This record gives sequence, structure tokens and C-alpha cells, in this order.
Amino acid sequence: MKLELCCPTLFGLEGIVADELRFEGKLDTVRAENGRVFFSGDERTLAWANLNLRCAERVLVHLGSFPAASFDMLFEGVRALPWEDFIPVDGAFPVKGHSLNSALHSIPDCQRIIKKAAVQRLAQAYGAAWFEETGARYQIQFAIMNDRAELYLDTSGAGLHKRGYRANANLAPLRETLAAAMVKLARWRGRDAFLDPFCGSGTIPIEAALIAMRRAPGLLRTFDAEKWTCFDAGIWKDVREEAVARILPDTAFEINGSDIDPENVRLSVDNARKAGVLQTVRFDQADATRITYAGREGVLLANPPYGERLLDLQSAERLYGAFGRASAGTALRQYIISSDPAFERFYGRKADKRRKLYNGMIKCDLYMYFKPDGAKKQPQEPGAKK
Repeated sequence: MKLELCCPTLFGLEGIVADELRFEGKLDTVRAENGRVFFSGDERTLAWANLNLRCAERVLVHLGSFPAASFDMLFEGVRALPWEDFIPVDGAFPVKGHSLNSALHSIPDCQRIIKKAAVQRLAQAYGAAWFEETGARYQIQFAIMNDRAELYLDTSGAGLHKRGYRANANLAPLRETLAAAMVKLARWRGRDAFLDPFCGSGTIPIEAALIAMRRAPGLLRTFDAEKWTCFDAGIWKDVREEAVARILPDTAFEINGSDIDPENVRLSVDNARKAGVLQTVRFDQADATRITYAGREGVLLANPPYGERLLDLQSAERLYGAFGRASAGTALRQYIISSDPAFERFYGRKADKRRKLYNGMIKCDLYMYFKPDGAKKQPQEPGAKK
């Protein structure tokens, strides 16, 4: 079955997801837009994307797009789509979505109209007057923007950031898809050392280990489309077996995470065990501002507490200064995410490059330090005169 597919992404990660599809999925029909990436494929492509994409949020089947300036237009547009090609007579098909800058701004009313139109189409196809919806879930998603509707079926179920290894997290967890994207932006592939001195629940080191081991991020979980009767279950089995065969289980990597809170260290160890990478990652209790960074090489990737997450802003900025003084002069290539626009001033040096990212709804920057002469100026204490 030929499918038009779409992956929603966190803002700033569209290009990374497009590259995953082009180079790892070997696809040539990839188109990145704001917050989403479109591509074409078949059932195997859909299964591969769910299991292997590290930085996408979901995999959706794109069913159609049409003008929807009124409820009548929305109803007729939805009814014209081939729902019976996917949803069986016992399928459950709830509806959710959003509307922006459109005449149809009431989400409950849009849900009701879309559901009614889909029911009418399926009733005609199956000769049924009532649907019990006791079977597998075929989640309908809609997006209405500038009076144009896009209709999808969600093949993933839970978001792809839910890998299955992090049942518990600390107070300010970093989304797994964003952590994987940061590792990719650092261009780290396991050839040199990797350090996260603010590991929290271990997400960044675990995602680094999954990448180095070539372990598919979706191996520990299931997906809604695995139960869809319109697809061959054998394809999912084949794609899973292929993913397992690619794992490098016995290769040694130098991946270290540390945190000042011993409870976070215990949590990181537990999550690494669930993820199947505990033999690859080492976690220790340590104060990031007292670690000896001099003489170390490789990549330092960190998500230190910032004012909107755990600490008040002034405490966070004091932490940046102490961390900057401790890491000044090191040969480590450093990648640090923060929402504080004054981060560079307190850290003590301008980044060689910055990348705008979003941690949930929090706008952040990834500050990249990779030039050998990038660590010279001493950090400024909060409140000190410029």
C-alpha cells in the first residue's frame, strides 16, 4: 500500500528528522516544513519509522487536505476520504486535533463533525448503522490552519519520545527525542569519550548509548498500527528482527553521566538497565562544578538546571558561572542547552555556534563550543559589573 506519511517534530528538529529519513531510512521523497516532515513509503517504511526514528514525535498517515472554511466543507471533505481502507468495522476511531487562524475554531464542534462524517462513510462501506468500536484504535487527528484541514491517522499511539525505559524521571526531565537530537548535533558516534555532568534521570547518556550501539529507540514498546488489520503483522516482525540484528552489543564506549543528587544517579542506573545499555554507560555522584575537566577530550553535553525548570534564575546563573570556571580551558567539545539568554555572559565565553531548540514549550538555545581556543575568558559572577 502506497502511503503519504508525516512526522510531527519539536520546533528546530525538522532538519534532523529529515536527515534520519534520507540517510538512515534511505528515502528520497522527504519534505521538511515547520514542525513536521512529510515522506512517502509503504507499510515497511511506516514500521521502520516508528521503530527507528530518534527525533520525531509520531508517525502519521496523511489521508488528505482540503479547504474547510465552514462545517459543511469540513464534513464533505472528511466524508470523501477512504476511511474504509484503514478502519475495520470494529475499529475504534476517536478524534482529536487543533485549529489555528481559522473560521472553525471550536475544537469540540470540529471533532463532532469529523466523527459524524467518518461514521457516515464507514456506514456506507460496511452497511452498518452502528459501530461498537471494540477493536484496535485508529486515532484520527486533524489540523485546521488558515481555513484548510489536514486529516491523519496516528500509527504510533503514545508519542515516540516514550521509549519504554523511563517509567520514572526527576522533576525536570528532558524529552528523549530532544536528547537524541542534541547528541546528533554534537556529531558524536561513539568514537571518543562522552560526558554529561548534569545527567538527571540519565536521558542524555542513555540516548547517546542507544545511538552508539545502533539500538533502535522503539524496541521496548509497541505501536498502535501493529494491531491494524489493514497491515501485515509479519512486516513489523521482520523490521524488529532487522533492528535487533543491527545492535552492537559487545562494543565498548566511554559514556559517563554524573549528578550531584544520589537519587538521580540511582534513577539513571535503573533507566539505563531498562533501556538495555547499563553495560555501556557509567553513572557517578559528582558536583559538576568540582569535576576536573582539564586534560579530558571528547564531548561534554549538558542540560544544567535553568530558572524555568528547577532553580530560581539567580541560582542558575551562579551555577553557570561555577560550571564555566571549572570547564574553562578544557579540550572537551561542549554542547549546553539553556533557556537563559544571558547564559554566555555567566558561563564566561561566547559560543562558537548557537541552535534554537524547544524543551517542551520552553524556548532554549543549544550553545556549542567546539573550537580549541574557545575557552579563555573567565565567567562573570551574577551581579558583578560588566
